[in-house]
Amino acid sequence: MNTLPAYSGARISGCWALRADGSGGGEGSLDRLLPSVSTSLSPRKRTTSQCKSEPPLLRTSKRTIYTAGRPPWYNEHGTQSKEAFVIGLCGGSASGKTTVARKIIEALDVPWVVLLSMDSFYKVLTAEQQLLAANNDYNFDHPDAFDFSLLVHTLRKLKQGKSVKIPVYDFTTHGRQKVWKTVYGASVIIFEGIMSFADKELLKLLDMKIFVDTDSDIRLVRRLRRDITERGRDIDGVIKQYNKFVKPAFEQYIEPTMRLADIVVPRGGGNMVAIDLIVQHVHSQLEERKLRWDMAALASAHQAQPLPQTLSVLESTPQVRGMHTIIRNKETSRDEFIFYSKRLMRLLIERALSFLPSQVHIVQTPQGEDYEGRTFHGKRITGVSILRAGETMEPALRAVCKDVRIGKILIQTNQDTGEPELHYLRLPKDISEDHVILMDCTVSTGAAAMMAIRVLLDHDVREDKILLVSLLMAEMGVHSVAYAFPQVKIITTAVDKKVNDLFHIIPGIGNFGDRYFGTDAPPDWSDDDMDEPSC
Repeated sequence: MNTLPAYSGARISGCWALRADGSGGGEGSLDRLLPSVSTSLSPRKRTTSQCKSEPPLLRTSKRTIYTAGRPPWYNEHGTQSKEAFVIGLCGGSASGKTTVARKIIEALDVPWVVLLSMDSFYKVLTAEQQLLAANNDYNFDHPDAFDFSLLVHTLRKLKQGKSVKIPVYDFTTHGRQKVWKTVYGASVIIFEGIMSFADKELLKLLDMKIFVDTDSDIRLVRRLRRDITERGRDIDGVIKQYNKFVKPAFEQYIEPTMRLADIVVPRGGGNMVAIDLIVQHVHSQLEERKLRWDMAALASAHQAQPLPQTLSVLESTPQVRGMHTIIRNKETSRDEFIFYSKRLMRLLIERALSFLPSQVHIVQTPQGEDYEGRTFHGKRITGVSILRAGETMEPALRAVCKDVRIGKILIQTNQDTGEPELHYLRLPKDISEDHVILMDCTVSTGAAAMMAIRVLLDHDVREDKILLVSLLMAEMGVHSVAYAFPQVKIITTAVDKKVNDLFHIIPGIGNFGDRYFGTDAPPDWSDDDMDEPSC
């Protein structure tokens, strides 16, 4: 392999290690309850923590990295099949951890990455600690300054592909802002911070541990430049803080954790040899963990089985049959297609509402008589459309549910892997307490619907409070959804028996979104493909 002058490569626990002495990283973990020091660190001058998972788009010189989305984290049965690959980056203050992280992201060239900063997890200070901080007597570089319990809980959920809330720390008030940031799991999670290796439970979540080793003089120069130009501090104050607090903290708490690293990167972001080795290893790990969405398994898993009891199909009256005749006809004009689709959607939504819980409610009529009726027994009803075709069902829901809340999910099929991928999500606040009507116009394999249901479950919506409504479904999609999520109620106007080799519903309805919006379908379109919403 290629080596740098004075640096040798060693194979350590499945990872490459570049170290100054040519030796590998030690095993074991560091006891986090370290002895306290008498020195303290003055408070930092930033206003809020910068959670590196925001904004959701990370633009590099080559491409745009989507940091808010994610690929599927489950198999065709709806169960978890893989975890994200977590890289821990540790190093002294101004060592270049964020630069190394961004270089790794750009070289990896994978679409789903979360970059998480330890700065978001400072503890909320007590009144007594607030006074110490005001007098520059609170040590922000001690392990006890961080909320490791919340950090471990958050990173564990991210690793499992679940959504998490990231606190936004306000360095002015030394507290957390009321609004937290929502972050989603990804293929790769890069976690960086000065104390990234300072907790046993945290170390267990890291698949690769990297220590960025930068000369102390360089780190001091970087701190001077940053604190003077970005934080408005004077040079004497920066040097005093560095010598009295930052340097001793590095020597006592941070530098000893270098022995835990799988890889030590000298010179930070400028060491492209080390970054290339890191990227090679991460690529090999991602290849081993890769999930191929098995359409064939979905197609054959439930053949010849009866339709599930959770399925409700609208009665095929002459009116319903007649409307299907019109919208399935390839010669139908766009205006007629839209008109009769909307009629079916209204019937479908009314049918779906009949499955919501209700309770007895007695009212008095204008004649002064009591009438024993029914009323909705729940907190709220929320509609969530799977873009783009599912968005066409929103007017029907709004027409029958006054003041209904609407959320949107965009899921697209990766043409290289055949996997559904989450690209956009906007859900109402406190959706976990709601009954959710999930809307999509056609469901063939069920891949997009299954991923959308998983997103709702990640936001703590109860499975038995989800109703999936669709104008047309294939038996394959019905079985897949019902098998993975047996408590989800499925409501549709018709179920077609077959799906062809391209996973089009047969006899089907064509590409609903293109027929409704008047756009042209690509030659390899699928009924489960979701396009960008029309503007």
